[in-house]
Amino acid sequence: MAARVIDIAKDEGLAVRTACELLSEGLPVAIPTETVYGLAADATNPAAVARIYETKGRPRFNPLICHVADLEMAERYGVFDPLTRKLAEAFWPGPLTLVVPLKAGCGIHPLATAGLDTVGLRVPRGFAAAVIRAFDRPLAAPSANTSGRISPTSAKHVAQDLGDKLSLILDGGASLVGVESTILRVEGDRLRLLRPGGVAAEDIEHLTGLRLERQDGPAPAIEAPGMLASHYAPSAAVRLDATDAQPGEALIRFGGRPTAGTETAAAVFDLSPGGDLAEAAMNLFDTLKRADAVGATRIAVAPVPDHGLGEAINDRLARAAAPRDN
Repeated sequence: MAARVIDIAKDEGLAVRTACELLSEGLPVAIPTETVYGLAADATNPAAVARIYETKGRPRFNPLICHVADLEMAERYGVFDPLTRKLAEAFWPGPLTLVVPLKAGCGIHPLATAGLDTVGLRVPRGFAAAVIRAFDRPLAAPSANTSGRISPTSAKHVAQDLGDKLSLILDGGASLVGVESTILRVEGDRLRLLRPGGVAAEDIEHLTGLRLERQDGPAPAIEAPGMLASHYAPSAAVRLDATDAQPGEALIRFGGRPTAGTETAAAVFDLSPGGDLAEAAMNLFDTLKRADAVGATRIAVAPVPDHGLGEAINDRLARAAAPRDN
């Protein structure tokens, strides 16, 4: 049976009540956030968390971000040092996840943290926070898509992928950021970037005066979501840094730059004709889905600048292009 879809703009109260009813029953609900649509369930309920993994086909060694309503709620579940709190106060609500030590006896189930002694916490903007506040428990909420595939930035994307596995999809329109949150971990006077995302590294470095440390090569262990080498993948193979389009390829450009071979490409898209990285991030996953729907066996992607939100865009593209097990 197809999922029920509620348009938040038409009846936000109904959307919140219905979501809380299903969450209380241990069922996952697709909810919009400013980053991407999330598959949300009660992070304190092991059966509910297990349903997230089952619905997505997600490996259980890959931890889940737990979403909370505000910093006060976050401190019920995680231990915040002064620098981590400064980051939270500056960037929450918003697309920043902070990996912090779990508070003893906090109630978040080990399934949500993949058995780690840390937890990734985030305060989303807008409607999702209203649901969390009404539910009064943290929501584990990875992206609402089949594991490893393109993240959803609209209710339509969720319905096309998981619609027959869910009871409810809340429609809040297109996600405004369009890529997942930046994930940080503070370790003493070190600030580690576990995943680039919706908050630019330059903004974090400006606030803290610290240089972000990045992983050089494959991560030795999975500490946070989005660290798997292959992720965000369309069905078609992805070719990066393309300076031309081969016959039959779908082409994704950036900045309206002319690209050789467009006349024989299966389709041509542009993440941002004006070269705006925020617009490109917002359009990334939807454009990958549209290019994949053309039916080409390969998608060629032109270079995207690597500064600001370009770092997150290029991270997602590199994982989309990585070799796959399936």
